[in-house]
Amino acid sequence: MTDNGGATTGSGSGATGDETTVATDLERLILDAPRKYTPYQAARAAEVPMDLATRFWRAMGFPDIGQSRALTDNDVIALRRLAGLIESGLLSEPMAIQVARSTGQTTARLAGWQMDTFLDNLTQPVEPGMSRSDVAYPLVELLLPELEQFLVYVWRRQLAAVTGRVVQAAEDHEVTSGRLAVAFADLVGFTRLSRRLEEEELGELVEGFENTCSDLIAGQGGRVVKTLGDEILFVSEDPATVAEIALSLVETLAKEDNMPALRVGMAFGTVTSRMGDVFGTTVNLASRLTSIAPKDAVLVDGELAAALDQHGTASLPESEPAPGHRFNLQPMWRRPVRGLGLVEPWLLTRVPTAD
Repeated sequence: MTDNGGATTGSGSGATGDETTVATDLERLILDAPRKYTPYQAARAAEVPMDLATRFWRAMGFPDIGQSRALTDNDVIALRRLAGLIESGLLSEPMAIQVARSTGQTTARLAGWQMDTFLDNLTQPVEPGMSRSDVAYPLVELLLPELEQFLVYVWRRQLAAVTGRVVQAAEDHEVTSGRLAVAFADLVGFTRLSRRLEEEELGELVEGFENTCSDLIAGQGGRVVKTLGDEILFVSEDPATVAEIALSLVETLAKEDNMPALRVGMAFGTVTSRMGDVFGTTVNLASRLTSIAPKDAVLVDGELAAALDQHGTASLPESEPAPGHRFNLQPMWRRPVRGLGLVEPWLLTRVPTAD
């Protein structure tokens, strides 16, 4: 279990007495309760075995704290709720641990981003003589209830969207089989570019790339799985949707000043989903195709090319051309791909529109 804050930093941390007091006040404001229990006392108050309580806290990403009196009534309530889900049979113990882990990892990233954004950009001294500590507490006091309500709203919206997909999957064999179109979009030459740019310039470039891609992917019906700095992974059940997004990304970023070229690799097939991430051969193939794609180009595997042909949005060479095609497919040379054997990529382009 964790101490949830910096109020117990030792003398070697460099924190002054005033800073420690502000940190303690901020922690109490955010947690809405004073420190009260040791881990053992919290587990006993929640009527949860100590080993299970420890596993819950570690799954949420918090370090062990021995017998420090660092936990609150809210920590006890959270333990009781998780244990109650197991006792009621709504969740198995491994599922409850997964709930704790996925929630902890997601909210840790969110909290880190918010700290970097709000407390770095908004707590600068507004008047001479004011310190960050002077501004931090009233700012957090104002932001906290609004951010909390917005978090719940977005979570409910996302949960409704996922639930809708699950309900549809019960009637759609292709979705229940776990088949997805998976795509990676990668900035070309990013490593070399990062050596030339200042840190602030590099951060602005990455932020611009992520924002542009995320907005376009969401707007056209795809789902962002994760971003990796110079790379973004997205998926859709519909191959044509992913194809349209990929070409739109290349076209959009090509118009951006100072943005490197983009390359995209896509594959279609069975995918394993865990904790919001995706795994499997299909994902690996999409990643490999990205690494061999030309600049400002989109490569797809044979399965995705066949799916576009079947759906009537593109034609394979042996198929009869059909009116209304949106995409062209051009077979590329076969080549060995590490760990996946010999593959034949297809170059995906857009059908030119008549002027």
